[in-house]
Amino acid sequence: MPQVTVFTRPLQYPLGWPNVKANEKGIDVQLALDMAVMAHRKEYDVAILMSLDTDLRPAIESVADLARAWGKPRAEVAAWSMPNQQCRRLSLPGKRTIYCHWISEQTYQTLRDNTSYS
Repeated sequence: MPQVTVFTRPLQYPLGWPNVKANEKGIDVQLALDMAVMAHRKEYDVAILMSLDTDLRPAIESVADLARAWGKPRAEVAAWSMPNQQCRRLSLPGKRTIYCHWISEQTYQTLRDNTSYS
C-alpha cells in the first residue's frame, strides 16, 4: 500500500516560454488546505513542510494553534543546510517557534524520489 499519494496540477505555459517560467497553479493552496483540514480531522501527528512559500504560513499557524489546544498534531518545517552558508527557512512571526529539520545534500539524495509523475 503506498504511503504517499501524489496530486499534480497542470502547468500553465505563458507567452515567451521557455524563457519565461511556467506556473503550476493551485498546488500551494491544495497543500495548505490538506495540512489544515487533515490536522482538524486528526489524520496525522506531525506535518513537515519543506517550502519557503510564505503563503503557507496560515496553514502552519492553524496546525500550531491546534497543537496548543490538543497537544498535537505538530507542524514542522524542513530546509536545505549547506556548509558555510546561512540558509533560509519558513518561520512564524513573533515568538512562536517551529522546529526545522535541516537537510543536507547527502540526506536529500537518500530521500530523493526519481519517479516520473508525468
